[in-house]
Amino acid sequence: MTKGFAELFSSRLFVKISALALTAIVSFYLGRRWSDSYPQLVFFTSGGASDRLASPSVAVSPNANLTLDVSALTSNTTLLPGDADAPPPLDADLPPSSPPPEARKVGIVDANGTMSVGFDTGELDPDMADGWDDEGSAINETAGMGSGEGGRRVRVKIDKFKVCPQEMREWIPCMDNEEAIKKLNSTERGERFERHCPLAGKGLDCVVQAPQDYKKPIPWPQSRDEVWYSNVPHTRLVEDKGGQNWISRDKDKFKFPGGGTQFIHGANQYLDQISRMVPDIAFGNHTRVALDVGCGVASFGAFLLSRNVITMSVAPKDVHENQIQFALERGVPAMVAAFATHRLPYPSQAFDLIHCSRCRINWTRDDGILLLEVNRLLRAGGYFVWAAQPVYKHEEIQQEAWKDMEDLTASICWQLVKKEGYIAIWQKPLNNSCYMNRDSGVQPPLCDAEDQPNKVWYVDLKTCITRLPENGFEANVSSWPTRLHNPPQRLQEVDMDAYVAKKDLFKAESAYWNEIVESHIRIFRWKEMELRNVMDMRAGLGGFAAALINQQIDCWVMNVVPISGPNTLPVIYDRGLIGVTHDWCEPFDTYPRTYDLLHASGLFSREQKRCNISSILLEMDRMLRPGGHVYIRDSKYIMEEILDITLAMGWRSDLRDTSEGPYASRKLLLCNKPFS
Repeated sequence: MTKGFAELFSSRLFVKISALALTAIVSFYLGRRWSDSYPQLVFFTSGGASDRLASPSVAVSPNANLTLDVSALTSNTTLLPGDADAPPPLDADLPPSSPPPEARKVGIVDANGTMSVGFDTGELDPDMADGWDDEGSAINETAGMGSGEGGRRVRVKIDKFKVCPQEMREWIPCMDNEEAIKKLNSTERGERFERHCPLAGKGLDCVVQAPQDYKKPIPWPQSRDEVWYSNVPHTRLVEDKGGQNWISRDKDKFKFPGGGTQFIHGANQYLDQISRMVPDIAFGNHTRVALDVGCGVASFGAFLLSRNVITMSVAPKDVHENQIQFALERGVPAMVAAFATHRLPYPSQAFDLIHCSRCRINWTRDDGILLLEVNRLLRAGGYFVWAAQPVYKHEEIQQEAWKDMEDLTASICWQLVKKEGYIAIWQKPLNNSCYMNRDSGVQPPLCDAEDQPNKVWYVDLKTCITRLPENGFEANVSSWPTRLHNPPQRLQEVDMDAYVAKKDLFKAESAYWNEIVESHIRIFRWKEMELRNVMDMRAGLGGFAAALINQQIDCWVMNVVPISGPNTLPVIYDRGLIGVTHDWCEPFDTYPRTYDLLHASGLFSREQKRCNISSILLEMDRMLRPGGHVYIRDSKYIMEEILDITLAMGWRSDLRDTSEGPYASRKLLLCNKPFS
C-alpha cells in the first residue's frame, strides 16, 4: 500500500492536479485583493457603438438596490455630506465656492530624482505638457455623480436636461442674481455690478436656448462691421448711442461704423492720433496687450487687432447691458467686468496700455483706489490713455476734476507724457526709485511687502501703490512677436519645484501643443470651421493659444487659469496673450452663445472633487454658440461620465483614442452643439 501511495505522488497526474489546485487558490486570493484595492471600478455592458451612445448602462452589484435623487446631478455639489472630502457648508456672505486645494508643485526630474534639463521634447510625456494633470487612476478618479455604500461612485443614466425658460436666454448667473443684489448693504461703489453667484443648489440646471431666429454668426473679419439683428435683438444702444457713431440698425443687421463717444470720426483716426502723440507706444511692437475700460461695443479693440494688438475689452452689465454681447458677437475679445470694490481677475503688470474713453469712472474717488487698481494692472513703463471731458473742457467743475487727476497721478509717480485735444497720456515708472524718493507721509503709501499683487480672486481693492519687483522681470519682455516664443522671466516665479528646467517645460509644452493643433487642423479641418472666439479652460502656460497663432488660425483665445492650480497667468500675459483667473465651481462672466470653441485639457479630473461635473458642462453649453465645438482631453476613467452628460444636453459627441493609442491614460471627446 505504501508503495502504491508513493507511485501516486510521483505520477504526472498528481503533479497536474496539484498545480491546478494551487493556481485556483492563488487566483482566488489575488482576485479578492484586486477587488479590495479597486472598490470604484465600474463595469459597463458590452454592445455596439450605437448602443453605447444611445443608451449606456452600468452594472454595480454592491449598489444594485440603491436609490438616488437624480436632481442632485444638477446641483453645485458633487460630494455627499458624509464624504470625508466634502467641503464645509457655504456661508451666505462668502463667495459660493469651495476652497481650492493647494497648488501641486511639479517639475522635471531624471530617473534618480535629480532636476534635469536635458530631455527630448519629441518624446514628451503628454501628461506633463498637458497642463500638469494629476496622474489618473481608477482609484483616484471619481465621477462626481453621487456616492453609494462604501464610498463607491454610482453612475446614473441621464435622459435629457430640460430647456431653460425664454427669459434666461441672456442670463449671466453671477451678474443677474437679483436675490443677492437686493441684500447688498450698499451699491454706492458699484457693488451691484460685481459677482454675486447663486448658492449651492440654485445654479444652472437646464440648457439655455437661443433666440427664435438665431442664425449662424457672420464670420470674421466681416463681423467686425456687421452682425445679425436676430442674434442680439436689442435696440437700446442704437437709441442711446446712435449719434456717437457706435452702432446703427440696417434692416436685419446691426452695423458698426467704428466710432466711439470721444472718437466719433472712427477708431482708426483715433489710434493714429495716439501713435503721433507718443510714438514709443508702437502698437503691435512695444504695445501688444491692452485693456479697454468701459469699452462700449469694443471698436477700440476691434481696430487694434489689425495692428497686432490684442485688447481685453471690459464693461459692466449696466443700463447698456448688451455692449459686451455685441463685442463678442463681432468676434472681439471681451468680458463683463467692473471697477468697483474687488480686484479685476487679471495679474499685476499685465497690460502694456490701458485705455479709458469716457468710461464714466471717477478715478480719484476714495483716495484714488480705482486708479491704484489700474496701476497694479499696468506694466512697468506702460501707458494710461484717458479721453474725457476734464482733459479739454474749461468749466470749473471739469477743471477741478483735472486738478485732482493731476495730483493723484503725480503722487503715484506717473509722468504726464502728452496732453493734446481731448486725450491725456501718462506713463508708469520702470522701477521703485520715485516711490522711495517721495516725501515722508505722502499718500497713497506703498503696499506692504507681504502683499501678493497676483492674488485676485475675490480680493478687495487696496489704497496703496503696488511695489515693482526689484528684479524688473515684468518690464523686460520682448517685443511682439518674439515674446510669444521666448520663455518670460516671470516663469521662474510660478510655484513649481523646477527652476532651470522651467524653460525646458515651457518649450516642451509649446512643442506638444503645436503638434496637437497641427494634427487637428489636418484631421478635423479646423481652418474650415471659421473659428473666432476660442476659450482654453485650463490654459497652463498658454501653449494651445500660441499654437493657434503659429498655425495661422484667425482667432483669439481667452486663456483661463483655474484657481485650483499653479498661477501661470502672468506668463500668459508676458507672452502677449490674454486671459483670466477663474474658479470653475462658479459660472464665467460672459453672455450665452459667445464662444465658437471650448478646449478643456485635464480640467475635469482636476476639478471633480471640488465641482459638480454637470455644472461645468452646463456652463460650457451656456457659453457655446449653436454650431460650436468642444474638445475635451482627459483621463479615460472620467470620460464616460462626461459623454453621458454631453448627450443629455443634446450635443453630438464622439469619444476617441488620442494619438498615444487605445491603451493610453487619456481619451479625446469631440463635441458639437447643434442648432436645434
